[in-house]
Amino acid sequence: MDAFSYSNIFQTKGIEYIIIIAFLILIIPFWQLITRPVVRQKIQQVVGFLSEKILKIPRGLQYSKNHVWTHLNKSGDALLGIDDLLNHLVGPVEIEPVQSEGTSIKKGDKLAELHKDGKKLELVSPISGKLLSYNTLLLNDPSLINSEPYDKGWLAQIEPHSWTRESSEFVTGEDAVNWENEEFVKFKDFMSKTLQTQGIESEKVILQEGGELIDNPLSELSMDVWDEFQKQFLNI
Repeated sequence: MDAFSYSNIFQTKGIEYIIIIAFLILIIPFWQLITRPVVRQKIQQVVGFLSEKILKIPRGLQYSKNHVWTHLNKSGDALLGIDDLLNHLVGPVEIEPVQSEGTSIKKGDKLAELHKDGKKLELVSPISGKLLSYNTLLLNDPSLINSEPYDKGWLAQIEPHSWTRESSEFVTGEDAVNWENEEFVKFKDFMSKTLQTQGIESEKVILQEGGELIDNPLSELSMDVWDEFQKQFLNI
């Protein structure tokens, strides 16, 4: 009988198995960690994902259907600004006021324009009243509309004429959260149709893995897309 040698694979491969087992022991809790909602939200913010989970929607504000929020101060004047969804969709922009301070404006009148690379979106006032002022802090530092849209990044101050009647159309609290989530889904459908009809390269607005939207998806798209977005989301 030919001689043969016996090798114990558990001895020869022992180190490799130990490494594999150790890797699994480490990767499982790491995976559990990164899939926790709070951690996943922070990761999305860092890598530039856009998800309804990262949107800031303060419950104490009132939101119009054209993505302008309002807040009635104790003094009787109202602050206006853009909501965080619009903020994340357009990204950094320049802001141009279009009304003169001290004039009376009607609900639906153009209040300001958002400009980027020759493209623009028009913001309309959700309330009627006397325009008291624009936020000079914001006009001097437009990045505040992205970093602090509900605080230092407010847009305009108005003395309302028909607050009770006009504010009845706004959404607040949990209704606002649900509406913003519906608008986010609506925007994803809007982008899907836009990609198909205009032949836009998908990597400009979505990530290749998972189909997630990147942050500021409108930023690099054409004026035609901005115009259609204006009609479907802001001219309400």
